Amino acid sequence: MKLESLLLIPKKGPVVAIDGPAGTGKSSATKRLAERLGFVHVDTGALYRAIAYALLSEKGWLEQGVAELSPDDELRAVEISKTSELRFERNPKKNPANRIFQNGKDITSFIRTPEVSMAASKVSAVPGVRKALYGLQRTMGGQGKTILEGRDIGTVIFPDADVKFFLTASVEERAKRRLAEFEASGADAPSFEEVKRQITERDQGDMSRAVAPLKKAHDAVELDTSRYTLDEVVDWMEKEIRSRLKT
Repeated sequence: MKLESLLLIPKKGPVVAIDGPAGTGKSSATKRLAERLGFVHVDTGALYRAIAYALLSEKGWLEQGVAELSPDDELRAVEISKTSELRFERNPKKNPANRIFQNGKDITSFIRTPEVSMAASKVSAVPGVRKALYGLQRTMGGQGKTILEGRDIGTVIFPDADVKFFLTASVEERAKRRLAEFEASGADAPSFEEVKRQITERDQGDMSRAVAPLKKAHDAVELDTSRYTLDEVVDWMEKEIRSRLKT
């Protein structure tokens, strides 16, 4: 699908776009905002993680990670992205968080490891993968009353979003947050310096890729979350959304 044709998939209601690099609080803020506003949370990053997870699983690389993708790996990633059935489900009574399913399997708990994170950054730079998922993202978000988080939502997927945010934070603060997530999940955590290195490497990859690089939309509201608690960030964003949408 050509980028210019995305706008042919219409919006049926208000859309909020939240972009920014990893570890800035996008996912946590989006989850809470969706609950408060009664909007649907579309985690576009989870879609790319799902493709990366499937590729790593096939290759037996889940414990090793992946340094680079060969041309064959890229072709396989594109094929996976074209043939995978991806969907989000949410059961507020059991768990308020979104669950992502790939071909009927709940893979939510498998896609947040460092290996999948690094592979997702590389997979998301493959033009064929992005092309395959563009229409899905636009269709999911275009239902209206949706909040999408990612790296190119306000610039590519929904340049016509009703409200756009771009969240940032220092590398040090983002590394602290990542380590806290590892500890909370009980997973083996890398060193602080290793997490900083991974974040920096992913930033460079996301910002320098040829297709849909990470950047702030010209009409997005930017917020550095380093000095604020999650509650403060969510309160501010909710106020901004309600003001703009007149809700």
